[in-house]
Amino acid sequence: MLEHERDEASRRQAPPWLLGGALLAVIGAVLAAIALFGGATLPDRAGPPVEQLAVERVVLTPGTIELTVRGAGPDPVSIAQVAVNDSFTEFRGADEPVARLSTATLSIDYPWVDGQPYLVSLLTSTGAVIEHEIPIAVATPPVAVDSLATMVLLGLYVGVIPVVLGMSVLPLLRRAGPTVMRVLLAFTIGLLAFIGIDATLDGIELADRAGGPFGGPALVFLTGAATFVVLNGVDRWVRARQPREGHGGRQAALRLAWLVAGGIGLHNLGEGLAIGSAFAVGELAVGAALVVGFALHNTTEGLAIVAPLAEHRVGWPRLLGLGMLAGAPAIVGAVVGAAVDNPTLSAALLGVGVGAVALVIVQVAAPLRDATTRRIVDPPVAVGIVAGLAVMYLTGLLVVG
Repeated sequence: MLEHERDEASRRQAPPWLLGGALLAVIGAVLAAIALFGGATLPDRAGPPVEQLAVERVVLTPGTIELTVRGAGPDPVSIAQVAVNDSFTEFRGADEPVARLSTATLSIDYPWVDGQPYLVSLLTSTGAVIEHEIPIAVATPPVAVDSLATMVLLGLYVGVIPVVLGMSVLPLLRRAGPTVMRVLLAFTIGLLAFIGIDATLDGIELADRAGGPFGGPALVFLTGAATFVVLNGVDRWVRARQPREGHGGRQAALRLAWLVAGGIGLHNLGEGLAIGSAFAVGELAVGAALVVGFALHNTTEGLAIVAPLAEHRVGWPRLLGLGMLAGAPAIVGAVVGAAVDNPTLSAALLGVGVGAVALVIVQVAAPLRDATTRRIVDPPVAVGIVAGLAVMYLTGLLVVG
């Protein structure tokens, strides 16, 4: 009888989704009321306006300096005058105040000289001065078919071809013993760890260059954490719908290889963005040293992709797909970087790459557990990790440009 009454009472209660929706509606209404009427109950702010601008892009053409600025502070910024090296000059653009997170483009008439440094001072209507330094003035290459074709070639040279070359060692890996394979997987972890650290530092540098209106370095860590969580959820969803097999199973090895290729691909996307952005501002020295340095640096990535597949037969179409997944994003990144050159976007994409690489490291570490000692890090694994870090560091020294 009591159980029947409890069932009746539970049926009379509102469903959880309805209660949750009502709670969200109440919270939203309260926050909206605070936003609409809260300011009227507070005193006016004392002190001068807080004016901040972030210079996101500089384009130099003969007789003109073009700045793309973004509002980075809480108050709109009205640009009244512009000076270059303490000389006031004419400018066009930014007719309206630049609000927070909005952008404006200033076209400054100035006969700049190639190779000289310049200090651009933006004077606001309140008398504040916002400065931006151009260390060395170099004409910005125009975005044209020829330049985009150059970016495609660079992406092939530094992304696709080196990765495919590294993957060609797969026949040799199939003859390796279990200990050698553990060392190679550990080498992969060292390689990926270097990539993750390098991408994090590059992302922080780009976020600082953007001035922080979108969070600065926090943007890199937030996108990295979100990517790790999302990709981990997707990976668990995929594994739940596949037949169960151990770490040595073919499906598990293929899934791990795709994860490694995807993580490296996201890293190469960020690498391509850096190449394209450097080209867009005239700071990229396109030459044999750059190509050879990147090629040597990225060849080891192909080894990392095929290491989990050493004990399994895989057709060449699938291997080609793995190589394209890892290397082709360098082409996309180079083209986008040359055409857009947005440091905030580049920092966010580098954060995505960091999150993907972190997940791949966790996945690669699982098969490293020794069957006897149940330890992951033992002398062979430690040697492999250190070797991976050392190889990536030493080949990275060859990357110039």
